[in-house]
Amino acid sequence: MTPEFVMTFGRQAMEILLTVAAPILLVALVVGLIVSLFQAVTQINEATLSFLPKLVAIVVAMMVAGPWMMSMLTEYLQRVITSIPNVIG
Repeated sequence: MTPEFVMTFGRQAMEILLTVAAPILLVALVVGLIVSLFQAVTQINEATLSFLPKLVAIVVAMMVAGPWMMSMLTEYLQRVITSIPNVIG
């Protein structure tokens, strides 16, 4: 196992991580921004008001993007498992 292989393996893992996490994080960011603007405009400072819409939006995003996320992760895992004999030998 060469240092280049280790760096490539780590880079691919980080790319998959960012690709899979991005939809959920972006949904939480957008919903949080919208709720914060709503709270600023109406001057309602309730902590639970920001939590529930984010939770609902994240659950919906997981239902929509979940199959795609699972396929990305399983494809990556299959590539890693099939490359084990090449790394060892």
